[in-house]
Amino acid sequence: MIVNIPENSDFSIHNIPFGIFSTKDRNPRAGVAIGEHILDLAAVHSLGVFDFDIAVLNRNNLNDFIALGKSVTSKVRTDIQSWLQDDNSVLTGKPELFVKQSEAQMHMPVHVGDYTDFYSSIEHATNVGKMFRDPENALLPNWKHIPVGYHGRASSIIVSGQPIHRPKGQTLPKDSNTPVFGPSQRLDFELEMGFVVGKNTQMGDTVSTGEAEDHIFGLVLFNDWSARDIQKWEYVPLGPFLAKNFASSISPWIVTLEALEPFRVAGPKQEPKVLPYLEYDGQKNYDIHLEVGIIPEGSEETNVCQSNFKHMYWNMAQQLAHHTVNGCNVHIGDMMASGTISGKDEDSYGSMLELAWMGTKPLQMKDGTERKFINDGDTVSMRGYAQKDGIRVGFGEVSTKVMPAK
Repeated sequence: MIVNIPENSDFSIHNIPFGIFSTKDRNPRAGVAIGEHILDLAAVHSLGVFDFDIAVLNRNNLNDFIALGKSVTSKVRTDIQSWLQDDNSVLTGKPELFVKQSEAQMHMPVHVGDYTDFYSSIEHATNVGKMFRDPENALLPNWKHIPVGYHGRASSIIVSGQPIHRPKGQTLPKDSNTPVFGPSQRLDFELEMGFVVGKNTQMGDTVSTGEAEDHIFGLVLFNDWSARDIQKWEYVPLGPFLAKNFASSISPWIVTLEALEPFRVAGPKQEPKVLPYLEYDGQKNYDIHLEVGIIPEGSEETNVCQSNFKHMYWNMAQQLAHHTVNGCNVHIGDMMASGTISGKDEDSYGSMLELAWMGTKPLQMKDGTERKFINDGDTVSMRGYAQKDGIRVGFGEVSTKVMPAK
């Protein structure tokens, strides 16, 4: 192996995820993660091994590279896998092609033109319904018939490592009929996965569940920050607005669907039967272990959640099919988030709203403090990986510190 890959690295030879990086002497450009290093794709191109314009690798996002199509991008990935394992390949003896991840700055991997957030975990939707509506009839009547979603704010999606400020807005105090304005007191994370659209469609076009995976380039970890007190006051009648649009954080490396192929699993049984355009063949869920840690300022991390992407009731193919069934056009770089990923066990709930059950069951931190929601100074870190038969494909992490409201 040309590059040493630590045992249990998220960025194994089986992965080869794409991202945008820069260093002191390299402008933002495309690279792939391998072990603790980044392979500079623009530098590799200079060796004459790719038959497309180097300009697409020297941009500050991957949109134009993705637009080359999977026949090209998948070959780049498999060629790199082959070269890394060949001691006589074009990469041999060329350390200038690699940079250490620790010496690089990561950037948003794509320009996100549009962003949609789904609500596709039945456990999460049930928990929220029990808290806010009716413990006996937690799910709304449409939930098992359509992948519920809403249009979010693309401009406030940020990459891991960029801090956020506590949002401000209107909330309704308990036992009051008059709202007040101020910083949110119930700031929450939401453990999600996001997929990146890899093909443009035209208005009027639809994407079937069978075609959907050809339109999905890959996945990232996604933290859909939420201000629960603002949300509770504003969400009737049109749903989330200021409670969600202030920030969403993603991991910097896009893991391709091809890398996740070994980890396909069957999803939950869907009853009642879905309408024909939402039916699908094969295994469309993925066994990806997910976890969340909270790091109080100046203290060590406390793991608060262990979940899995396989729990999703509505899969990505169904989400994209539903999104486009009315003729809505999508573009390369558009991002679609899964919605909070919760499992059946209490420690697998994917938000503080559920983990602390609306503040009634505070979580204990290792430093002796407790959390009902997220405090100023806290860093929330999410990690994810798939592992099977000696193959590990990971996402790294998305880590974000919460600063006081401006």
